[in-house]
Amino acid sequence: MTPSSENQDSYVEVAIPVPLRQSFTYKVRRGGSTDFLPGMRVAVPFGRRKLAGFVLGEQLGEIKAGVRYKHIADLLDKDPVFSEELLTFLKAAADYYMHPVGEVLRAAAPALPSEALSRLRGSGFLKEGEKLPGAQMSQRTTWRVCLAKDKKEAPRLGPKQLRALHLVEERSEILWEELRTLAGLTRSSLRAMVDKGVLQISECEVLHDPFAGNSAEKDVTVQLNDAQLHAVERLKQAVIDHEAKAFLLHGVTGSGKTEVYMHAIDRVLEAGRGAIVLVPEIALTPQLVSRFRARFGEGIAVLHSGLGARERYDAWQRLSKGELKLAIGARSALFAPVRDLGMIVVDEEHDASFKQEDGFRYSARDMALLRAHLVGGVCVLGSATPSLESYHLCKQGRCELLELPARATEHKLPEVHIVDLTKQGAGLSGHPLLTPVLHQALQACLNDKGQAILFLNRRGFSSLRCASCSEIAQCPACSVALTAHRNAQRARCHYCDFATHVDAPCPNCKSPGLEAVGVGTERVEELLRDNFPEARIARLDRDTASKAGGVEKVLDRMKRHELDILVGTQMVTKGHDLPEVTLVGVVLADQSLLFPDFRASERTFQLLAQVAGRAGRGARPGKVIVQSFQPDHPAVQLACRHDYHGFFTSEIRVRQQSLYPPFSRLAAIRIDATDEQHARSAADRLAQVARSRSSDKVQVLGPAPAPIARLRARYRFRVLLRASGRKSLRVVLDAVAQHIGQGLGSARASIDIDPVSML
Repeated sequence: MTPSSENQDSYVEVAIPVPLRQSFTYKVRRGGSTDFLPGMRVAVPFGRRKLAGFVLGEQLGEIKAGVRYKHIADLLDKDPVFSEELLTFLKAAADYYMHPVGEVLRAAAPALPSEALSRLRGSGFLKEGEKLPGAQMSQRTTWRVCLAKDKKEAPRLGPKQLRALHLVEERSEILWEELRTLAGLTRSSLRAMVDKGVLQISECEVLHDPFAGNSAEKDVTVQLNDAQLHAVERLKQAVIDHEAKAFLLHGVTGSGKTEVYMHAIDRVLEAGRGAIVLVPEIALTPQLVSRFRARFGEGIAVLHSGLGARERYDAWQRLSKGELKLAIGARSALFAPVRDLGMIVVDEEHDASFKQEDGFRYSARDMALLRAHLVGGVCVLGSATPSLESYHLCKQGRCELLELPARATEHKLPEVHIVDLTKQGAGLSGHPLLTPVLHQALQACLNDKGQAILFLNRRGFSSLRCASCSEIAQCPACSVALTAHRNAQRARCHYCDFATHVDAPCPNCKSPGLEAVGVGTERVEELLRDNFPEARIARLDRDTASKAGGVEKVLDRMKRHELDILVGTQMVTKGHDLPEVTLVGVVLADQSLLFPDFRASERTFQLLAQVAGRAGRGARPGKVIVQSFQPDHPAVQLACRHDYHGFFTSEIRVRQQSLYPPFSRLAAIRIDATDEQHARSAADRLAQVARSRSSDKVQVLGPAPAPIARLRARYRFRVLLRASGRKSLRVVLDAVAQHIGQGLGSARASIDIDPVSML
């Protein structure tokens, strides 16, 4: 939108990153020559604050007489930070999750360039040293060198200057750094050529290439089996026909899903379109990027929250300019500004990590389906253990099912043995969770020069119990047990990071002598070192992964066979291809069954099936040992038989009877406050508002204390809404959101559409 004349006022709608579900009208200064296009970032005054907002478009509604509209201070970007396609998608996502669009746009946008902030200080909008809220980073600039428009007859030039001139004539334009390297030209010599009217220079931004000087070895073409070929051909045809289509690629562990993704993306890139690949964990990004680089070279942008502001900004700009057409990353890579987007792949689509659990609570998997639909592209959901919701979509005909029923190689799925922990003693190890069966299997694996993975979904060493009063030591700010970490000699809360010394007195009775109970990955690692002193052992969990490059270093050691046994949490279950692993041991299969969550059985099945799939992926057959106190539970039995269809049939019947997704729509209203009574009172009010607007199509459950009733010194309550359809649920939530917007005193509340965590 351009101001049409000096005498006509112009107005634009701006989304501000504040917790208000509305946009705001700002005035454009008269006589301004700037185009305020949708998707641009602008600096605006907002109350007493100065913020970066986003232009949504020209104000088309009524301009109220007598209202003093504030002016936009300045633009923050030369071009829209969001394309029309991406802006439309983000507005739709904000509407679906009932989240302020300004906060959604800020969450998706790259950092603010320092050049724009310098301009704002020069205009007086910002004081010296003052910044706008949000990530900011300095820009790196260089010179773009080309022939002068009115190039004069070349005067006498030195040898290096002549070499530089020939390079510019060959290339038409070249960056200063490259010209300096190739021609040996100095800055003063370049300036002299500019002064003589031979060359001209212009300032441009330097965008970092993370793969510069680090070429990847090209991979060998893999022969696809019949099932892979069918999947690839169907996806390619959908790309050629521009079908706005969703696919579920259901393949057993080791069936070659990644190879299918790469073949399909190859067709997308050939057509001149772009693609996004999402993985559930930042830790999985480097290994997937390595595989894709081996196939596609350096033309890949990496995007995830673990990168610095500069790295994310550079990747964003190169995608936005069309220099790169493929983005890979974790959840936030969904917002990548890929031009002419043709395909989105969501690998391990069942993983709960795709749901953002605070702030803008979106599901990257669900929103990938929406974005692909809006651009008329293909969305591929891939998993060996699909979510019940995704598989149910296939049963309804709303998603096309592609199956890979066998491993890509001739290797069979591993045989699985269940150990009943109620009938086992400590044996040679001296600990009941390192049973004689598991002990013997580990020894046999070591004797055969194989590798083993032991999975336990609890990090740390143990919990702590008082020998005097028998109370479990709990975090003073959260209603959860502290976890002892032997190496650090600290007892730590894994939610708020509170820590105390393991020798501290009992918080309840003040007696000394807390004793270890239960077991975590640290304790299992110690048991293994005691029982197998000759083995090379490592641990992979959040504690070890938090170190720079921790995950890659451990996995590289496994691939080089520098380790014999790897102990880990969920991180060892996801997507790793380790061909020398012949034994997988599940130390305790029951922990996830104990969660107060209707998805507990599904998550247990997925964890067990995924970790079992790490065994036997190479030339030697694999073996899996699953230890359980509930060996007859359907989730345990069916996972051990690699029977996804059997589990789906059993579990979907339970969901239908209990009216849980996919047979209903859920929304959680989460309330918290530092005072328990204030939190309870706010929860009661919101539940009352919900009931006043609900019909027989919407059920209001609660309020009730959350399963973790106190977290980070705040008391937590929850109201759960369950509805037969989205429209009826939305009517109730609109009323609740309006009440939240009016304020709840000292309490806070948020709405979580399609909640994944019930804690």
